[in-house]
Amino acid sequence: MTSFLSQLKQRRVYRVAIGYAIVAWLMVQIAATVLPAFHAPEFVLPVLIVLLGVGFPVALVLAWAFDVTPSGIEKTPDGTGTSAARNMRYAWALAGLGLLIAAVGVGAYWFWHRPVTKRTATAEISNVVAEKTAAGPGVAISEKSIAVLPFENLSSDKENAYFAEGIQDEILTRLSKIAALKVISRTSTQKYKSAPDNLREVGSQLGVANILEGSVQKIANAAHINVQLIRAATDEHVWAESYNRKLDDVFSVEGEVATAIAEQLNAKLTGAEHKEITDKPTNNPVAYDAYLRGVAIEHNQYGYESYQHAVTAYAQAVQLDPKFALAWARLAVLRSFLFFNSIDRNANTPPAVLRDFEGAVTAYQEAQRRLPNNAFLLQNLAFVLRRAGRWQDAETTYNKALELDPRDVSLLSSLGGEFYGYLRRFDDARALVDRALEISPDSETAHAIKASILQNEGRL
Repeated sequence: MTSFLSQLKQRRVYRVAIGYAIVAWLMVQIAATVLPAFHAPEFVLPVLIVLLGVGFPVALVLAWAFDVTPSGIEKTPDGTGTSAARNMRYAWALAGLGLLIAAVGVGAYWFWHRPVTKRTATAEISNVVAEKTAAGPGVAISEKSIAVLPFENLSSDKENAYFAEGIQDEILTRLSKIAALKVISRTSTQKYKSAPDNLREVGSQLGVANILEGSVQKIANAAHINVQLIRAATDEHVWAESYNRKLDDVFSVEGEVATAIAEQLNAKLTGAEHKEITDKPTNNPVAYDAYLRGVAIEHNQYGYESYQHAVTAYAQAVQLDPKFALAWARLAVLRSFLFFNSIDRNANTPPAVLRDFEGAVTAYQEAQRRLPNNAFLLQNLAFVLRRAGRWQDAETTYNKALELDPRDVSLLSSLGGEFYGYLRRFDDARALVDRALEISPDSETAHAIKASILQNEGRL
């Protein structure tokens, strides 16, 4: 053993080992700092560490076998006979020792810097939240918050973009029914592309811990839907799934996705919530397709002519499936909107017909008969009742809608601004709008209504 140690000193193996360790450590520190700036893949740094670890025993063996002299690099004499055999055993022992040291070093680094997994993701998200909170004022990001980004249309026919948008919108709607989740509104997410480059920045801007991305490909009578749930702060893929469905069986996908996300985010569903997010709106694929076309038009095209096209699509949907309650609801809402916000082009139309609020109420009641516990429908029925001057009935209907869906930002804003605000019940109005902003701090409508209330109170 003494002979082996003296040989290590004589051949300057100690110096090489120490020098190699220092240089390798510096390389790792520099790489850890520089690589993120160049958006290098996450595997680059671990690969570098492994290569440096493998190189350590190689460097020791080379230091043992060769000397650096004024005349260049020369092989160290091994002696003859017994001495040569002993030195060869020493070389193998040195290689094994170097490999062991490298393995321990790489293992230690991996233990203290191990990559994020599903088990550690929650802790890292909490750290990010703590850092944001400590850095300045603001609301901490909830681990059960999510934004659904626009789904990418992978169909060769770009006219099928409405289908991808409709699937995304239905998933978003169902997620928003889960009280345990904070779901960012569609208005705030539509400005982002399907797969943004910097999810950490998007998550920070939207104030969410999780982001759902997806793509949809519609081919003939089939649809291929991909979705993936990602931690915004760490870019970790928490969950992903692919759905290959015939169009007559595509209705259940939105509910399956919403249920899976709730499970991944540990959001407990009530029995009522589970039923609401998993119910199929219709069993008629053609009616559902017409409904999605109407939704896409309503969301992306504004104006009298466009809304008439949406009404046509919804009317086609209910004609194909008279029990399609959601289509009835959208049809009633949009027809009411056209009555309220446009001028009939037929000059001979009597004013009484243009203000046929009772007819609008009848249309809502027909939709409500098929969908008795739909808060969206009740909200818009209350709006019609208010316009008809039936304020007490409107308030009762608004409150019933609020009982069914206390987290609906549009409902809270409407009841606060378009009802209590008009009645100058400003305390009630502010309380409701503040609730809306707690749920969706990015809601432009809620902010505008809050400003209007403050202005009417003389506080702005």
